[in-house]
Amino acid sequence: MGLSKTFSESDVSIHSTFASRYVRDSAAKHKMPENSTPKDVAYQMINDELMLDGKPRLNLASFVTTWMEPECDKLVMDSMNKNYVDMDEYPVTTELQNRCVNMIAHLFNAPLEESEAAMGVGTVGSSEAIMLAGLAFKRKWQNKRKAEGKPFDKPNIVTGANVQVCWEKFARYFEVELKEVKVTEGYYVMDPAKAVEMVDENTICVAAILGSTYNGEFEDVKLLNDLLLEKNKQTGWDTPIHVDAASGGFIAPFLYPELEWDFRLPLVKSINVSGHKYGLVYAGVGWVIWRTKEDLPEELIFHINYLGSDQPTFTLNFSKGSSQIIAQYYQLIRLGYEGYRNIMENCHNNAMVLKEGLEKTGRFDILSKDIGVPVVAFSLKDRSRHDEFEVSELLRRFGWIVPAYTMPADARHVSLLRVVIREDFSCTLAERLVIDITKVLQELDKLPPKNGEHESHNKLSINGEADHQNGNLNGAVVTKKSEDEIKRDIATHWRNIVMAKKANKIMLSCS
Repeated sequence: MGLSKTFSESDVSIHSTFASRYVRDSAAKHKMPENSTPKDVAYQMINDELMLDGKPRLNLASFVTTWMEPECDKLVMDSMNKNYVDMDEYPVTTELQNRCVNMIAHLFNAPLEESEAAMGVGTVGSSEAIMLAGLAFKRKWQNKRKAEGKPFDKPNIVTGANVQVCWEKFARYFEVELKEVKVTEGYYVMDPAKAVEMVDENTICVAAILGSTYNGEFEDVKLLNDLLLEKNKQTGWDTPIHVDAASGGFIAPFLYPELEWDFRLPLVKSINVSGHKYGLVYAGVGWVIWRTKEDLPEELIFHINYLGSDQPTFTLNFSKGSSQIIAQYYQLIRLGYEGYRNIMENCHNNAMVLKEGLEKTGRFDILSKDIGVPVVAFSLKDRSRHDEFEVSELLRRFGWIVPAYTMPADARHVSLLRVVIREDFSCTLAERLVIDITKVLQELDKLPPKNGEHESHNKLSINGEADHQNGNLNGAVVTKKSEDEIKRDIATHWRNIVMAKKANKIMLSCS
């Protein structure tokens, strides 16, 4: 005779989560549940769902740090309950931020005396840092125009079309026109000469990118500075430069110390960098540094006293955790210049291992540069049967997350894959990735073209040409598409599919 028991709604006597009533129903999704859930059950239910996420260390799409030493992890956990904005209550945390600002300013060659405090602030990432820098440029430009009795309602920023979306956010949120230098096939960063041509009296700054999101390439900040100096001399303007060094700011000083991109150039007035990228801290910290105190208008700094003492603040948010600030300071003193240099050299070397492995397959064109962020961007030489989006999709079966995407406007027909080499990506993993990419290519070679309509269309075009030669067009006008046109159609087709999939996921998550 079988025995059974009906659990009451409040029965928590069964300690095994999977023997309890809690796994019989779906977890709450839209409304807060009426009753409480035991802590071990809540943990198990959430943890089980999180198992379906990708593994962060195999997420080669992200520039964001996914590994830190256990000692640093412990510092993060120990300071999770500290609100950074409570500067009077947590003065040591405030001091650690100031130390980080000074160390980074000196790393970027700010013109400071040995004991002089640098002007900068910690942010939740480079997006906030860029907003703050942009606001400083806008206010300085407006103040100058007002003093001259000139209109100050149409500010603009000149940058490349390859910028990260945070620049578009700044322009839209704070009503600044974004004037973009278009990229072209084979040249995927901002052309300094074209950028300077676009500068006018309403330009609040030119933004240069030290490490393009698309292919990791450094823009030529030195040439931009020289060309802009000449234009300022001719026009009487004083258009400055901001360097978005979100990815490259913690790379260039260690791998390319002679490269002039920072405060050594007189027109560079501010620089942002992501501590959570190659600063080697988990997501949630960025930095913006100004050349001098005069480059940050005083009216943008607020002073509050309702937390115990007079506190200056220049942020877009208020409360934030202290953990990442403390972790950044740990990394700076733990690794020092020597440690950062060794890590960046390893990242670069492993990027070269991956690049060489891909080149040996004979199937890819490399679109990234050897000098830049340790990123390997590559595209298929032959897209007639399969494309980068299919390669990306099949690599997920091996656990790899390798993004496929298209270049910005005017080069949008170019689709590519990108692998970001981070601190925790070893030479062994680089070799393993090449092996798995080779397996994917071999599998794709055995499959029919995913986009059959392009192949049939091509055949129709060829047959149509033959019929035309034989006088059998039957009134139809059929033209043969060039190879470039076919590639562009394929890239557009798969881009639309990917965007539709993303839109569908968003709809599902909101339903």
